[in-house]
Amino acid sequence: MSGAAAVGVDVGSTTCKVVVIDGVGAIVARRVESTDPRIERQVERLLAELLGEAGRGLPVGATGYGRKRVPGARALTEITCHARGAFARAGRAAVLVDMGGQDTKVIRIGAAGDVVDFAMNDKCAAGTGRFLEVVLGRLHVPFEGLAELVAAAPRAVPVSSTCTVFAESEVISLVAADEPVEGIVKGLHVALASRVASLARGALGHEDVLMSGGVALNGAMVAALRDALGKAIRVLPEPQLTGALGAALSVAPSR
Repeated sequence: MSGAAAVGVDVGSTTCKVVVIDGVGAIVARRVESTDPRIERQVERLLAELLGEAGRGLPVGATGYGRKRVPGARALTEITCHARGAFARAGRAAVLVDMGGQDTKVIRIGAAGDVVDFAMNDKCAAGTGRFLEVVLGRLHVPFEGLAELVAAAPRAVPVSSTCTVFAESEVISLVAADEPVEGIVKGLHVALASRVASLARGALGHEDVLMSGGVALNGAMVAALRDALGKAIRVLPEPQLTGALGAALSVAPSR
């Protein structure tokens, strides 16, 4: 691929993201697919698909929980990469909420793109995308049309459990009690947004609030978090690629 300058890889618990950037930091190729336990093989295949022989010798930055298993890559912290990727997209100081399958990160980004402060929920799935994935799967509610389903709910049915396993049991009890599914789903989003808002409040100032990660593709979650924080939220372009973009920028020549 002509013009390719660097590669960024973000190996998350749910998805593997690979981007190729050019000399000015623009993404010129990308891939997103479910993470394979055989990460080394997966990344080698994706790079071959994206770059072929042209990829040999390009610098590769890797982040995410599988970053140390990316062959030939420079391993980089998630906080640094997400901050750099978000700043490249927004171009100004902001608070980034990154919600993925395994953890949720809140990062305060300074005017120069530096990390001012951060907090993470990485000890329990209750504050992550996995929480929704597990419980929505139990309810047999697909991702498609989720925002519309939640918007149509007349009220949120409270879900009080803070543990994913207990929440699953609580939801089953609510269904058995004939609570409407759309209300339960809305309650799940409200509960998750409340947990993330508690994590984020210490970092909030006058800056914009940005959102990245796979959960940012869920319009119902964006709306719930907006209501919980009382602030507008800007979903970054291609939100799943923020960390991979930051990884590529971190290893690109002259950047």
